[in-house]
Amino acid sequence: MDGSAVPSIIADRTSARRCLPRTGRGQGGADMIEMLKERVNGDAGLVRRGRYLTTTFLLEIGKTAWLIAIHEGRVIAVTRGPFVMPSWSFALRTSDEEWDRFCELRPPPGSNDLMALIKRRVLKAEGELQIFMANLRYFKEALGKLRREGVAA
Repeated sequence: MDGSAVPSIIADRTSARRCLPRTGRGQGGADMIEMLKERVNGDAGLVRRGRYLTTTFLLEIGKTAWLIAIHEGRVIAVTRGPFVMPSWSFALRTSDEEWDRFCELRPPPGSNDLMALIKRRVLKAEGELQIFMANLRYFKEALGKLRREGVAA
């Protein structure tokens, strides 16, 4: 391999578009986070895994926040902020850059998992964390659904 060629694994990581856009900047103006409802509810195994989970949590990426309501494993509402006094059981907060890394086709080590992001202190988990930790696999798989189709969480 000559010095100018970029290995395909690196080219895929750097050039592939990560998650669908969060704001109106991208394809059709659709919000990527709002696709969470259809992607999670379309996965019968994931809904079954969360059948005992009913909660509302806050997902804050950069300066944009969403309240995500889950009832018995189904995402029933995804509401975009700003909020005056939101009611949530726990919150996940991260920067735009870290979220984009998490959503890459092949996320780099340390950005491929919610717990890895927490360990690196780039994702803050706040509030009633017992709900989050008791259903950790559900949340990992659900938020992993925001990656491009066909990519594992």
